[in-house]
Amino acid sequence: MAELQEGSKKDRTGVELFAGAGGLAMAVHRAGFRPLLFNEFAKRACETLEANGAQRLPDGQKPTRAPESDEKVPLVAGDVQELDMDYLAGEVDVLAGGPPCQPFSLGGVAKGDEDKRNMFPQMFKAVRQIQPKAVICENVRGLLRPSFRRYFDYIQRELELPFEERVDGTDWEQHYEYLLERREKELDDPGKRYDTVMMPVNAADYGVPQIRNRVIIVAFRRDLNADLELFKDLVRPTHSETALFRSMEDGSYWERHANVPDHVREWVMARLPKTMPMDDGLLPWHTLRDAIVGIGDNKPLPEVPDEWLDRTEHFLGGFTEHVGWPGARIYDGHTPNELDRPAKTVKAGVHGVPGGESVMLLDELVTDKAAQGGVRYKYRYMTVRETARVMTFPDTWELKGPRGEKMRQLGNAVPVALGEVFAKAVAAVLDEAEERQK
Repeated sequence: MAELQEGSKKDRTGVELFAGAGGLAMAVHRAGFRPLLFNEFAKRACETLEANGAQRLPDGQKPTRAPESDEKVPLVAGDVQELDMDYLAGEVDVLAGGPPCQPFSLGGVAKGDEDKRNMFPQMFKAVRQIQPKAVICENVRGLLRPSFRRYFDYIQRELELPFEERVDGTDWEQHYEYLLERREKELDDPGKRYDTVMMPVNAADYGVPQIRNRVIIVAFRRDLNADLELFKDLVRPTHSETALFRSMEDGSYWERHANVPDHVREWVMARLPKTMPMDDGLLPWHTLRDAIVGIGDNKPLPEVPDEWLDRTEHFLGGFTEHVGWPGARIYDGHTPNELDRPAKTVKAGVHGVPGGESVMLLDELVTDKAAQGGVRYKYRYMTVRETARVMTFPDTWELKGPRGEKMRQLGNAVPVALGEVFAKAVAAVLDEAEERQK
């Protein structure tokens, strides 16, 4: 695929750590940053990056120079802790990455700083080595939990003062207190200090057809005197649940989906708020049905017939990875995806987490004596391609590995549309700051 080989429209550069399936990397590239380096540890994710244009370096080989604009992006597959990026010092506009989130996720063991999978220190190491103009870091909303709140503030202070390294033998609490004192003093070199912005976000508010609550931290090198208020203005939400409800009430949503059966429409409409919220001037949230029918230039995905729920690639409508999977179940106390809502959060796993995270209700009613009224909506597992659309990956993006690995890569990824909003805002703020300094 050519996604990672297209020429950048702006003469800006980026580095992507914890690149995964390439969601944030693609978003940063689309915002005009030419990628200079990818790093990823997971075998299948590395294969995905290779399939989409990255050039994997032989094991043990380290890059020594930035690639030219007509060269493929070098991919270093392996432990980020062994990566040396000193050769990129002064050449990088944006460093981006989503350090592994398991230490802080609700689904993980929640050990936080004590967890060896915490890779935030490696982001700070990279900042010290290359001194990028800006940093984009995405992670789970679990960082905002009360038990992690103090540590999360510590992470932000470390990003603010990355060159103030923790002294051996001290714990993070001691270093945190030191950073709080140090940040009150001006540094001799403002290029070694960063101004940070932290934003809790729901991807659905930015046009992603999925409820996905995350935290994004963006930092700008202080010597650039970046306009943080401009950045915040550029990343305001563009879509809302209120607008979705109002589009259903006024019929514009149903005009786009004219083939929806009356009983489905009636079921959806019956659950709208009795008192419709005031118009907020935003665009409607995109729904799972929107994603399947096609957002933007995407063409509709065909339905998967029962006889093709067989783990076999039938190339339905010419789409790859649109593969039916048998055995879908809905568990008591859990809910499946509904077509006329944004999808539930895509989670890393074979079928998501048991309980319907990757199961979707269809428009067809079937007889079920155990169901209320004796009928229920038919359901099945979402295909990998449908899940990729929910993550706003293009249909041309190729995922490698068995189904479970593909779903895991998608669950760990940053939705491309969400990342693109923030990356474009970073580019605009850098443009404005550099123009002002002329």
